[in-house]
Amino acid sequence: MQICGFNKTTLLDYPGHVAATIFTGCCNFRCPFCQNGDLVLHPARLPQLDEEEVLKVLAKRRGILTGVCVTGGEPTLQPDLAVFLKKIKELGLLVKLDTNGYRPEVVEDLFRQGLLDYIAMDIKSSPEHYAAVAGFPGLQMDRIRESAAFIQGCGLPYEFRTTVVRELHRAEDFLSIGRWLQGAEAYFLQSYQESEGVISPVFSAYSKEELEAFQSLLLPFIPNTRLRGVD
Repeated sequence: MQICGFNKTTLLDYPGHVAATIFTGCCNFRCPFCQNGDLVLHPARLPQLDEEEVLKVLAKRRGILTGVCVTGGEPTLQPDLAVFLKKIKELGLLVKLDTNGYRPEVVEDLFRQGLLDYIAMDIKSSPEHYAAVAGFPGLQMDRIRESAAFIQGCGLPYEFRTTVVRELHRAEDFLSIGRWLQGAEAYFLQSYQESEGVISPVFSAYSKEELEAFQSLLLPFIPNTRLRGVD
């Protein structure tokens, strides 16, 4: 496992749980608004954490932690992800996977092995604009659709979420997303946040009122549409 970051305690990353967060290196997308630019573009430059040392910390904190969020980067690119998640499960901890959904076969395999307890999938934009927003000109939208459909039907708790960027998203995108993901269990509109690590620091956020307008467009399709990261 290429582990490039480790947060020992979070109350935000795994809904309803005190969790640790593990950041894996590398990603197959190049979303220009990504806040983890080094994880995506230069993971080898970051300190590499020893897998066994991370597991030791998790074991010591079992009385405090109830879960672990594995995020990135894109975790499904890690060839030994299943082995690592099995070790986490053997500690009696729940696993939340954050994914961009581009490797549905990996997500499905992890589910079949009983290694997942919660899935959070990023929805970059409407299908019409997905490739551009993901920074992936050759993107195969069918792979995204397959992951979303599987997650909706697998029976695990899950969420979809979109980081909303003024320069990249319009009302029409959210109408399209609503039709696509109609009936989803939970969908979050996350406000874009400026940070030093963003890949292309040229973007800005919508106001709370503007995000609420997008939310109102989605509610007829996905009643549990909420805002996240909005003051």
